[in-house]
Amino acid sequence: MNDWLGRAAPDLEAIESMARATLADLPPQFAPAAQGILLRVSDFAPEELLEDMGIEDPFELTGLYDGIPMIEKSVMDVVDRPDMIWLFRRPILDEWAERGDVTLGQLVAHVTIHELAHHFGWSDEEIAEIDRWWE
Repeated sequence: MNDWLGRAAPDLEAIESMARATLADLPPQFAPAAQGILLRVSDFAPEELLEDMGIEDPFELTGLYDGIPMIEKSVMDVVDRPDMIWLFRRPILDEWAERGDVTLGQLVAHVTIHELAHHFGWSDEEIAEIDRWWE
């Protein structure tokens, strides 16, 4: 119990370090595709993004892939911004506390991989077929 005395909640850098460790540990067949993706961590998604997505509660969004999925890209495309994975610290911490059955590192890894799967072009439904996280 005393392990928690004097500790603060993990900051943005701690969440980013966990996500980067997840990307560094990817199997070889996925690692090259993940190398060009930027990783950003903020406390919450921007208000305008939540509004665009129809999300009223900012705690509902733990991560987001922002880019063009690999299966939709063409060499003829003009790239106007890099592919990016966003992680939202406060919703991640909230889900972690609510669940109580996974480590924070496991949850950050899950959110990171889920967003990376969107980069590969997988839908939420396809991801759910192989990742029964909510069970």
